[in-house]
Amino acid sequence: MQPIESSGMDIIQRNFFRILCSGAFGTQSSLEPMSAFKWRRLIQMVEAQQVMPIFTNGIARHSMDEGLNLPESIITDIKAKQEERKTLTARIPKTVRLSNSLLNRRLKSLIYNELHSIDTSIEALDLLKLIVSNSETMFTRGMNLGGIITMGEYLRTRGNKVDFVKLENWLNTLQLSAMAELQGNVLISVFGFEEDEIPFVTKTDPNAYRLTLRSISDLARDTAHEWHFKQNAAGFVQNNNTVLQRNVRRSLRYVRYAPIETTSNFVRNFVRSLSEIEE
Repeated sequence: MQPIESSGMDIIQRNFFRILCSGAFGTQSSLEPMSAFKWRRLIQMVEAQQVMPIFTNGIARHSMDEGLNLPESIITDIKAKQEERKTLTARIPKTVRLSNSLLNRRLKSLIYNELHSIDTSIEALDLLKLIVSNSETMFTRGMNLGGIITMGEYLRTRGNKVDFVKLENWLNTLQLSAMAELQGNVLISVFGFEEDEIPFVTKTDPNAYRLTLRSISDLARDTAHEWHFKQNAAGFVQNNNTVLQRNVRRSLRYVRYAPIETTSNFVRNFVRSLSEIEE
């Protein structure tokens, strides 16, 4: 199955996903020539999603592509920013947490119990950690393509060792089954995975594709330095309404998938923002 090509997706987004697909999973499709301005916009999206190593690998795979008309100044910039990609094992989060205190206790308990089980499934735990980490990032910043790509690589290289019965029970306990299914649907709709590669996906979700497009567009527009709250000279708290409204809007996108954790995550980040008020 090939990634969906939507008429609603512009040329920048099409090239963005084609290069990432090539860089992460070795798929090959032709790039479309773009202006220097559009290539700079694409690089901005790559940096916002923190997938530069995947991007540079994808660019190398497209080196003979007629559509790869990267301006020399951008090539120089990419080389300066190029970094070695971490191994798959190094990209698995060592520790994860949930914002809801009850669900976080359940998470800690099940990880502890599984590590001390006679039939420990490290692979199932690794996949759970990726799903939890991706979910927390999505609640705060939007779609985490780097983490979802890592999950896809893990499924393709170590999926045969994962105890999916255990994983599905854990996801139910943590009320993250729908979030896991959403992430799996991103792999299917954006990166061309087959449904049978992802056992915890039981149905297709067209919303996964739309959420991905919205998230990458959002992140490309975000500025590098933002403040949430600022204390003015009179001692009153002044909030950046644009940032606050944006974060509320992004959190609300996932309420249907994980209502308790989405709400807890937003409240936790809201309180943290208040504690970071500048003097």
